[in-house]
Amino acid sequence: MSEKITRTADTRKTALFMMLGASLCFSTGGLFMKLIPWNALAINGVRNLIACIVIGIYIRIIHHKIVLNPTVLVGAMCMAGVTTFYSIANKLTTAGNTIILQYTAPIWIMIMVYLFFGRKPSRTGVISILIVFAGILCFFFEGLSTGRWLGDLIALLSGIFYAGVFMLNSFEKGDALSSVFFGQLLCGLFLSPLAVRETDFSIPVLLSVFFLGAVQVGLAYIFFTTGTKYIDPLTASIINAIEPVLNPVLVAVFYGEKLGRLSLIGAAIVLCGILYYNIREAVSAKQQP
Repeated sequence: MSEKITRTADTRKTALFMMLGASLCFSTGGLFMKLIPWNALAINGVRNLIACIVIGIYIRIIHHKIVLNPTVLVGAMCMAGVTTFYSIANKLTTAGNTIILQYTAPIWIMIMVYLFFGRKPSRTGVISILIVFAGILCFFFEGLSTGRWLGDLIALLSGIFYAGVFMLNSFEKGDALSSVFFGQLLCGLFLSPLAVRETDFSIPVLLSVFFLGAVQVGLAYIFFTTGTKYIDPLTASIINAIEPVLNPVLVAVFYGEKLGRLSLIGAAIVLCGILYYNIREAVSAKQQP
C-alpha cells in the first residue's frame, strides 16, 4: 500500500512540474513574437508547421489514434483562429494586453454555453463575468487613447476562439490532440509560404521561430496535456495563472515594453475574476459527493 501511495505522490509531483513547464513555455510567446521582425501571419505559419511536427511525433510515440470528424475539424479551425489572432494581436498591441485578453476564455465558455445550450451560469460565473468585463473595459479605454484598440479587439477574438476549442473538445466526438494537430497543420500549410517575402533570415531570427514552434507551442502543449491528467483543476488553474503574469514581465525586461497604468489595472481585475471563478468552481466540485 505504501509503495502505491509513493508512486501516486511521485506521479503528482511530476505532473506539477509538467504544468509549471507548460506555463513557462507558453509565457515566452509574447517576447519572441516581439523579437522576430517578420509579419505576424508568417511567424504563425512557420511556428505552427514546426509545432505540428513536434505534436505529430508525440502522437506517434504514445500511439494516440488520430480522429477526423466534423467536431475535430471545427476544433481545428478554432485552434487555427487562436494562434492566428494571438500572433496578429502581439504585433498591434502590448504582449501583456494580448495574453490577458486571451486568458478571458473561461468567461466566453460560460456565455457560449448559455447562448447555444440555454444553461445559465452559476452565481460564481455571473460575478466572474462582471469582474472580467470591468477589466476588459480598462484595456479598451486605454486602447482608444493609445491607438491600440484594434490589437486589443483581435486579442479578445483569440480568447473567444480559445473558448471554442475547449467547448468542442468536451463534446463526445471531440479529441484535443487531433484538433491541435490539424489546426497547426492548417496554419502551417496556408501561412508558412508567406515567410518567403521576409528578408531577415539571420540565425537569431530562425532560432527564435524554431523555439516558438518547438517549445512555446509544441512542447508546452505536451506538458499541459500530460500534467492535467494527474492534478486537480484547482492546482492546474493556479499554476496556469503564471503565464499571463510572466509573459508581460519577460517582454518588459528583455524588450522594454510595458503596460499602461489603466491596462495594469485591467490585467489585475481580469486575473482576479478568472482565478475567483476557477478556485470557487474547483472547491465546489471537491465538496460534491
